[in-house]
Amino acid sequence: MSMITATTWVPRGFAAPFPTKYDFNEEEFERISKLAKLQLDDAKDDLKEAQKPSKDEDEDEESENEMKDDVPAEGKSKSGNAASSDKIDVNDDVLKEFDLEHYDDDDSEDEDAGDPMSQFGNVRSLAYHDSNEEDPYITLKENEEENEEREDLQILGNDNLVLAAKVEDEIAHLEVYVYEDEADNLYVHHDIMLPAIPLCVEWLDMPVGKEGDGSDARGNTVAIGTFDPDIEVWDLDTVDQMYPNAILGQGAEEANPEAATAGSKKDKKKKKKGKKVANDNYHVDSVLALAGNRQHRNLLASGSADKTVKLWDLNTAKCAKSYSYHTDKVCSLAWHPRESTVLLSGSYDRTVVAADMRAPDAKAPRWGVESDVESVQWDPHDPNYFYISTEAGIIHYHDARNLPSSPAASKPVWTLQAHDESVSSFDVNPIIPGYLVTGSTDKTVKLWNVQSSGGGPSMVVSRELGVGKVFSTKFAPDTEVGFRLAVAGSKGVVQIWDTSTNAAVRRVFAERVPAATEGAEVKERTVGVTEDQESSDDDDDEDSDEDGEGNPDGWESMDED
Repeated sequence: MSMITATTWVPRGFAAPFPTKYDFNEEEFERISKLAKLQLDDAKDDLKEAQKPSKDEDEDEESENEMKDDVPAEGKSKSGNAASSDKIDVNDDVLKEFDLEHYDDDDSEDEDAGDPMSQFGNVRSLAYHDSNEEDPYITLKENEEENEEREDLQILGNDNLVLAAKVEDEIAHLEVYVYEDEADNLYVHHDIMLPAIPLCVEWLDMPVGKEGDGSDARGNTVAIGTFDPDIEVWDLDTVDQMYPNAILGQGAEEANPEAATAGSKKDKKKKKKGKKVANDNYHVDSVLALAGNRQHRNLLASGSADKTVKLWDLNTAKCAKSYSYHTDKVCSLAWHPRESTVLLSGSYDRTVVAADMRAPDAKAPRWGVESDVESVQWDPHDPNYFYISTEAGIIHYHDARNLPSSPAASKPVWTLQAHDESVSSFDVNPIIPGYLVTGSTDKTVKLWNVQSSGGGPSMVVSRELGVGKVFSTKFAPDTEVGFRLAVAGSKGVVQIWDTSTNAAVRRVFAERVPAATEGAEVKERTVGVTEDQESSDDDDDEDSDEDGEGNPDGWESMDED
């Protein structure tokens, strides 16, 4: 099995030109050693808990012991004499000669007792040199091979990173791709192993977990939500990193073991017993949504299957506030582009809430939809409006200023039956006004013009791109590559579609971005899948409204007029 559950772009210029190799130094050794000890202690506690016999097992053991009292001891006859004295003598001699009684004993058991890293205890005593030039046993000194390796890791200023949360053969990891637009090339730069199936990723422009970095410092990190309740934050500029920079959640103590005390470990045991009960400090179920605040860069919002929304302070790696606006899983989050404290949240309870995080006790406006919410997003070109996609394949477009008296009384500006199956993902182009993409479990990707002269959305083109069920559709964030679209799904491949090479797209959006008319005769291109995975191109006139102005079947205006 192979699938990609989520993707996101990293804007140009944020990735380090030469990512560094993970440095396993003395300080990191100490951190990992403490971390391993805490994890070992937890494992021992869990084992003891699992080995506690139940009441029925105790009764069975007592009856078994009573039966054993009537059976002669092994190695003796019923009269109590040895059954085979010669054999016993021989075994005793062998035990004495080869000391087999202590065969499994560790000579350093007392010395290394309680140290889970004792099997690596000789690491400290190994001789090492600051450079290979000083090591007499290395005959191949630093040379052109290392320079070539350094060049292989290089990321140019006009390259984009694409992050893909992937599951392959039950192994979960984050693949970090480099997209070279000029060379029309997409390749995996490095990957990050994850503890569970990833469900959401959020790129952050702030360094997390590094001492001495202030809130104004620029970074290149990623937060990842999985089936586990903890959120991991990784540095994208470090290759082959073993542990995340920070863990947001109950596992934060393990990531920062120096902060763990005897009292906190007791509290942790209490938490484990009631770990499915929602609380104000950490999530207790899968993390389904993440949203970084672009204005208050140290704030990260998360939505979970435990029905809560939590606000994290990345400077302290602690939960600053917890909110309970919904009665079911919280699956999507979006910060307002201008009102930096307003957060939009969508849930399986079929409602969407726009709440001010500064006033958690205030009544927040709530909109209702016909089925489970899949995703929510503000309109980047007019933040008074927002979009909602649902499991029924419908897109809702709401004016946030029209507050409904109840969720059932919600009245969108328009609704669009975009797909026959769930709209599992959609995105609004941040560069080109009115340009919308939807992806569905029906395996199709559709491009829409939502600013047509008819007043509502019209479909521009529809494609089946060979990625299986579509789980992620994301436009590139930079003006130079504004028409590039990353698509991924159940087949485990990422494809970059240069939509500007599609004739129908050029006809509709060329006037909004004049540069898009350049190279109008080039062949439509996609990057990331083999030719046999791509579906044959349909005729543009069949798939699209030529002028981008018509109302397709399923579009319904909700204006009172």
